[in-house]
Amino acid sequence: MSDNLDNENSRITISDVAEALGVSKTTVSRAISGKGRIGETTRKRVLEYISEHNYTPNVIAKSLAKSRTYNISWVLPDDYSLSDLPFFQNCLMGVSEVAASMEYDILVSMVRGNDVSQLRRAVTNHKIDGAILSRTVENDVAAEYLLSAGVPFVAIGSTDIKGVIQVDNDHKTACEELTSLLLLKGNKRLGLIGGNHTHMVTKYRLRGFTSAYEDSGEILNNEYIYLDTDTRVRVEKAVDELLEKGVDCIVSMDDSICTFVLNKLKKDNINVPHDVKVASFYNSLVLDNNVPSVTALNFDAVALGREACHTMLELIEGQSVEKRKLLGYDIFMKESTK
Repeated sequence: MSDNLDNENSRITISDVAEALGVSKTTVSRAISGKGRIGETTRKRVLEYISEHNYTPNVIAKSLAKSRTYNISWVLPDDYSLSDLPFFQNCLMGVSEVAASMEYDILVSMVRGNDVSQLRRAVTNHKIDGAILSRTVENDVAAEYLLSAGVPFVAIGSTDIKGVIQVDNDHKTACEELTSLLLLKGNKRLGLIGGNHTHMVTKYRLRGFTSAYEDSGEILNNEYIYLDTDTRVRVEKAVDELLEKGVDCIVSMDDSICTFVLNKLKKDNINVPHDVKVASFYNSLVLDNNVPSVTALNFDAVALGREACHTMLELIEGQSVEKRKLLGYDIFMKESTK
């Protein structure tokens, strides 16, 4: 382990401090950490020397002082697709901003299905102070493992597992509101195309969609709902079937599915919104550039990452935090549903 202390203009080691004061390196370390047996006079001499020379402990020295690694694990699923990357990247950008401001570094741990071995190594080897789960799923083995290991962690997303601190976008309310607006505009036969049914975000978006129908008194036809439809071939098949069933509007659960929908409609020379309307429960730059512009929900993934990291650091400090925090959203009603 390094015993460096540094500032902007100089670099000094604990050995240098020890030599200048005529004490051992162990004594200097104990003075910095505040732990171990050491006389108060000696402790004061060491701290005054450091202060007089404008030296501040680096991260490693501070980790000694607080028994911390100053590392946070960013837990990433290995089954993400290229279309998921922008969301994870933006979340990680927000996490990194907050972590860097507190001199924390990010350690990436991949979870492969039920395999949490990378995360387990980071925990058992004392490489991290806490973790942030980038996605929540049914039977979440990563969350269950961290709970059992007693490691502070925050989940980006929602879960039914008790004891998990959650920071999420308010998907249910957002999807319920957008669906209600579409129904109010006279679109009674809404088709819904969604991804993996085990992802909690899919479940909450579906709850919002169905709740809007319940509140409006309109009849929901479950034959218009397609889940586990996250490949181009499956989406195109769903679009064909929904058009045959005469839906007014095709609602996609995310931007990648919506892109497949739009491409399919263009390929078949089906006009949006004249022949069928289109909306998405998640906006992106890809959809922003579409002609016509797409009605969609907008969530701030960077803000989500920032909030998750702030909460994570509060947990590490032993502070009380909200059990579940939901961030807001915007609804963009655009040309695709006119």
